[in-house]
Parts: sequence; C-alpha cells; structure tokens
Amino acid sequence: MLKICYKICCGIDVHKKMLIATIATTNNENITTYETKRFSTMTNELNNLKKWLQEGNCKDVCMESTGKYWIPIFNILESSCKISIVHPKYVRAILGKKTDIKDSIWIADVFKHGLVQSSFIPTKEIRQLRALLRYRTKLTYCKTSEKNRFQNSLITSNIMISNVISDTFGKTSLSIIDLVLSKDKISEEDIKPLICRNVKATTEEILGSIDGIIDPSENIKIKLCLEHYNNIISVIDKLDTQILKLALTFEKEIKLICTVPGINLLSAVHILAEIGNDMNQFKNSRFLCSWSGLVPQNNESADKKKSVRISHGGHYIKPILIQCALATIRSKECDYFKHKYEILKKRRGHKKAIIAIARMLLTCIFNILTKSVPFDNSIYTQLDNKHFNNADNVNIKTEASTNKIDEAVAVKLLLSLGYTLTASNK
Repeated sequence: MLKICYKICCGIDVHKKMLIATIATTNNENITTYETKRFSTMTNELNNLKKWLQEGNCKDVCMESTGKYWIPIFNILESSCKISIVHPKYVRAILGKKTDIKDSIWIADVFKHGLVQSSFIPTKEIRQLRALLRYRTKLTYCKTSEKNRFQNSLITSNIMISNVISDTFGKTSLSIIDLVLSKDKISEEDIKPLICRNVKATTEEILGSIDGIIDPSENIKIKLCLEHYNNIISVIDKLDTQILKLALTFEKEIKLICTVPGINLLSAVHILAEIGNDMNQFKNSRFLCSWSGLVPQNNESADKKKSVRISHGGHYIKPILIQCALATIRSKECDYFKHKYEILKKRRGHKKAIIAIARMLLTCIFNILTKSVPFDNSIYTQLDNKHFNNADNVNIKTEASTNKIDEAVAVKLLLSLGYTLTASNK
C-alpha cells in the first residue's frame, strides 16, 4: 500500500476561465473523502478559493503548470498555502476517462501519496527580476531580426556599404545611409564630414558602395526598420535601468558570480534570476545541471541506451551559460577551462565540449553560492598543472645531463592537450 504523505491536500485543475479544486481528506483509517468545488479565475473568486481552503484546514496544494494560468492562483495562495507546481505530463489522467472533476481528484490522489515532484519556483523578488530579463531576451531577438531586415533591404537596393565599413550600424555608416535616403545625388564633399577617424575606407570606396537604386517602397521600409531598431534599443536601455535597480537586492550574490572567469555583470544577473539565490532548492549541483538541460537524458531499455542527448530544459539559462563558456575558454584568468575544452573538443567536437564547459561553470556557481565564497583560481591552477604533468598517464622522462624532454613523449603530451602538430621542412 502506498504511503500517504499528506493527510489533507488539494488538487486543482486549472483552465483559463475557471478551475476545479478537490480537497482530499484522509482519516486515521486511511479512508479518503473528497470535496470538489468550482471557481472562476477572477480575483474575487480566487479569494473565495483561499477562504475555502482555510476552512478545510488545507495548506498543501498541487496544480499543473498550464501556460500562464497558474500564476494568478499561485500569487493569491502563496501566503497561506504550500503550493506544488507540477509539469502536466506527470499528472495527466488516462485519455478517454477524464473530466475536469476526475482530473482534479487524480491530481489530489497522486499528490497525497507523494508521487509527483514540485517544480522550482523562486521567490517573488527573483520572479520579478526573471520576468524583466526574459522580456529583455525577447527584445534582443527582435533587435537582431530588425538588423537583418535592414541589411537585406540595403542589399536589395545594391547599397553595399557593409563591404567597405565593418559595422553597418556604426556612427559613420548610419549617417551615410540617412544621407542616401534623404538625398538623390551625393558627392564626396557631402560624405567627408560624416566619416570618423577610425574608418579605413577611402571616400571614393564609400561613394562607390552607396551607388545603388532605392525604390520608394524600399526607402520607406529601410526608414521604418531603422526607427523600430532605435525604439527597441531605447526600451532595452530603460529595462536595463530597472533590472539593475532590482538586482541591488542581490548585490552580494551577483558579485560572487562575477568572480567566475567569462561572466560579466549582466550575465551574472541573468543566471541569478534563473536559478535564484537559495541553492537549497536543489539537491546538489548535478540536479541543478540536469534542471538547466546541460546533462544527457536517461533513456535506457534492455541494457541499451537509446539516446544520450541533452534535455530540452533550460530555454533561457542554457544560452547564457553557453555564451559565458565561449568567453571563459578565451579568458586568460584561468587556463584550466581552455585546456579542458581543447581536450574534449578533440574527442567529442566543439558542441559537446562547450556544453561540458557550461556545465562546469554552473557547478562552480552552485558551490560559490552555497559556500558564499568567491571563485578560487588557485584550485584550478593546481588541477591544470597536475593534468599537464600527468596527461594520459605519460611519464615525462628527463636526462640528468641535458635535462631535455623525450621527443616522442612531448609529442604525445601535446596531442593529448588538443594541439595540432605539422611537419617542418627544415
């Protein structure tokens, strides 16, 4: 017989306009009685749900994470109940035998036996910070899309200014494009005042690159794309100001995360907004890496592993960690990550190697926030030296008289570290 973990609990089947709540009460003889009630998702009805749960002495609630519809319910019940948000695939009833009432009873049943695991829900302050940062991520994608549309319109009109000036959205390039859109004939005298000192292209090259034909429709499109791009940038700047204000509450944790090589201020705030500041929410660093989608899935049957790909989780934190990993392997602060990446890249390729580095960074962040200590480079320097001296269990022999490394051993050591050797003609 299954153990009953919650004597009194509630299962809620959430929808857009209404919800079905069932309180499951189990007596000392392990006999469970159910009380089901329907509520609207309006605020006054949700307050009635809160009073109904208090009257039934129910403090443990379970509901599935249906879109964004669970959030208003969570916000109202958070102060009085311990709420477990569960992925729908873990509480899904049998198809063909499900109704809204049966669904709420089924959620209450699996929850009272402790058969479902609650999703990670951070504190209210972290959730506010996370919402702004995720919105900023979406705006960054929109900004990139507008840049691509702008560039495509220039190419369609045979404006090849990107061939002579590296940054199409730089000060010089945008000034010249504004001049092209507003004036039919352009001379060298018109361009010279707009060229900055760091531009290497000559006036003749720039003049030749903007000698195109812009249709009236393309002219309007280019202007609108540029206007939209500038608006997005202004919104992102305002968001950054608000994000930094909210991040001041977690100044200590952010400074600790910034001590990790390759992680800047904005990346540290983004990582903190996703994983929170309390690492007790996760069992260990492996659980956190699994939650972030940085470890292979378990898919084994009959002693055969069908797939070892990483999971689809961590839609927001995974890209940030990969960007930080790319910066870390280029950083000169700690060579251990670079050497580890080169070794893994040789055996498994770039993609799997960079995922492994991202997982190492997240493990570092977990330990840093758990122990409240900054990143210690000396630990990784010792590991790097130890690996360098004992790579692939190669014993480097030295001659006492000449103190030279044996050539074959040195070649094998360099190859194990990911270096490529080429034969010399000398």
